Amino acid sequence: MDAITLLKNDHKTVEQLFKRYEQAGDQAFVEKRRLVDRMIEELSAHAAVEEQLFYPAARVTVPDTEDIALESIEEHHIVKWELSELEGMDPSDERFDAKVTVLMENVRHHVEEEENDFFPKVREELGRNELNDLGDAMVGAKKLAPTHPHPMSADTPPGNVAAGIVAGVKDRIGDTISGVAQGSVTAVLDLVSRIRGTKAPQASPTGSSVARAQARRVRSSASDATDRVIDTASNAEKTAENAAATAKRTASTAQKGASRTASSAATGVTRTAKAAKAGAKGTATSATKAARSSAKATTTTAKRAATTTGRTAASSAKSTTRTARSAASKTASTAKRS
Repeated sequence: MDAITLLKNDHKTVEQLFKRYEQAGDQAFVEKRRLVDRMIEELSAHAAVEEQLFYPAARVTVPDTEDIALESIEEHHIVKWELSELEGMDPSDERFDAKVTVLMENVRHHVEEEENDFFPKVREELGRNELNDLGDAMVGAKKLAPTHPHPMSADTPPGNVAAGIVAGVKDRIGDTISGVAQGSVTAVLDLVSRIRGTKAPQASPTGSSVARAQARRVRSSASDATDRVIDTASNAEKTAENAAATAKRTASTAQKGASRTASSAATGVTRTAKAAKAGAKGTATSATKAARSSAKATTTTAKRAATTTGRTAASSAKSTTRTARSAASKTASTAKRS
């Protein structure tokens, strides 16, 4: 990538941040903090790659750029101090807007001199290939460049190269830790708001893009984990409710079955008792009838036997009488003849 195009793109990005800050309301403290954090990150990385690569290359290869390069380094130094003060200042501080205004004036002046005086000389002296090679090196350096101002660090080679790399790594580690911390705090506030049933806080991460992105990732991951826990608890609650409903239905069915069984048993007992009573009554009636019939039959038989016996006795008595009379007659007749 063309080195000068890369630097001009950085200038445009910073200018857009300046305009957005100027359009922010007096009480837009969250927005102002976010914009200044972006300015700090963009300007810190931009100044580092210019000081490590672009200015040294120009001073060596492009005539009449020594003074411009040195002035640019001093302007960077002033901007770094302003950035370091803004980094630790609350946006509601009465001097915050004033410091940002001075920062924007210094940077705009610096950009105007570079684009109107410095860059044309470099482009005229260096060819397309050299600018592309320089630009590629600057793109790589920007990936490791500091994301915070370090006004006390070296700003010329070779000291600024090593210091810049160390500061860049340190800044990115710090940004990651800051992002994790911010995201964790916000995640806890989200959880508290869920428990209380209140609206989630509209927290806006601060710091570099690395810190803000890390904070958003932590918050999102925590939110996803919370959602999974809530879903699991909700499913468990539904399962428990379904089990309770099933148990209730089972108990109700068992109760109804027991009631029906008891009712059927009672009905059966009643019916059995009635049947037994009816059977006993029938048996008693039958026995009475049988006894009466038997007694009547016995009486009739006895009467018949008595009648027959009487008749036989009478007949025998008559026969005996006739026989006796006949014998007596014969005996008397015999006696007479003798």
